[in-house]
Amino acid sequence: MRQYWKIYMLAAVSFLIGTSEYMIAGILDKVAEDVGVSLSAAGQLITAFSLAYALGTPIMMAITTRLNRRDLLLYSLGLIIVGNVLMVILPGYGFMILARVIMALGTGVFVVTSLTVASKLAAPNKQGGAIAIVLMGISASLILGVPIGRIIAASYDWKLIFVGIALLSIIGLPVVARSIPPMEGDEPVPLSKQLAMVKRPRIALALAITFFWILGYAIAFTYLSPYLLEVVGMNERWVSAALFAYGIASLIGSKAGGFSTDRWGVARTLTGGMILNMVMLILLSAASGTGTFLVFSLLMLWSFFSWSSAPTQQYYLITLSPKASGIMLGLNTSVLQLAMAAGAGIGGVVIDNISLNAITWIAASSIAVAAVTTAVMFRRIRSQSQSHHDNQQAEEISRISA
Repeated sequence: MRQYWKIYMLAAVSFLIGTSEYMIAGILDKVAEDVGVSLSAAGQLITAFSLAYALGTPIMMAITTRLNRRDLLLYSLGLIIVGNVLMVILPGYGFMILARVIMALGTGVFVVTSLTVASKLAAPNKQGGAIAIVLMGISASLILGVPIGRIIAASYDWKLIFVGIALLSIIGLPVVARSIPPMEGDEPVPLSKQLAMVKRPRIALALAITFFWILGYAIAFTYLSPYLLEVVGMNERWVSAALFAYGIASLIGSKAGGFSTDRWGVARTLTGGMILNMVMLILLSAASGTGTFLVFSLLMLWSFFSWSSAPTQQYYLITLSPKASGIMLGLNTSVLQLAMAAGAGIGGVVIDNISLNAITWIAASSIAVAAVTTAVMFRRIRSQSQSHHDNQQAEEISRISA
């Protein structure tokens, strides 16, 4: 129990990091207007962040494998501070892209390392819950960070948000340094060997689930604020309230996913979460013109089931290769961010060529692929386990008969 306050501290820092990552989606229209670019072009700030996160994280994790985990947390937090500062002081769209890339490199390393550290600080059979606590910090950024940022952007200047994140992150440096004990990293794994791990069928299927699940999530969430404004017809105040409600549901969903994983297992939690995630998106698409209360309810349910899958998927990947947990989480994070980048890009194409109203339908289609892949994966695992059990019984009978 004494270790758990350290896990909650990592969750608090993750709140700041999550805010700097997700904030752009909440203020996308404000940034586009201020910088003088289209909505879809502003969305590419998320694409740039996600691509840098996806491609940079496995390389950075491979380079820093022997580095003490506490030091790695501090260095990555320093990069995040630099990225937030550059977001404020450098002018123009091009420099914003650069700032987002630097921010992404720090974020990827910090998130993967904090998840690994949390799982090692946790008691046996409580790793799923520990991972959920850290992810809860990221969820909290949706609850408080994004809606508060929306209010600040509407009332003052959106750049003030990044100033605040930088200052609070600076305060976080000595807290991390004093609270996290020195921890050795995993055994070094060359990048070529990391990529070879993807060829293992179970890992490949698990990463495919991550890709299509997050692809659908990103298509809808990236453009959620303009969707609520233009398609649903909410005003500025209701959009902030909707983002707040969305965040509350993500926090509850993340915690529920960790509890369900520890209590009922990965297969039930992940399969059920994916199916209900898809269903909520379909209902949200159909209910866009039916009133604020129903949209609020469906939005919260979509958030709940989206985030309930996060700790489950992270924990499942760790179990696939326990001795290379950092590498597995890094691969998953890379796939996740590639999906985020693709989702932001596809969403922009959908808006420009079809309509803003279509993004939730397209998102639901992607989640459907993730749900089918999840069902196929666990059915295959059950079949292989049953086959192995039958072979063992046959061998035992043969020995007895002999």
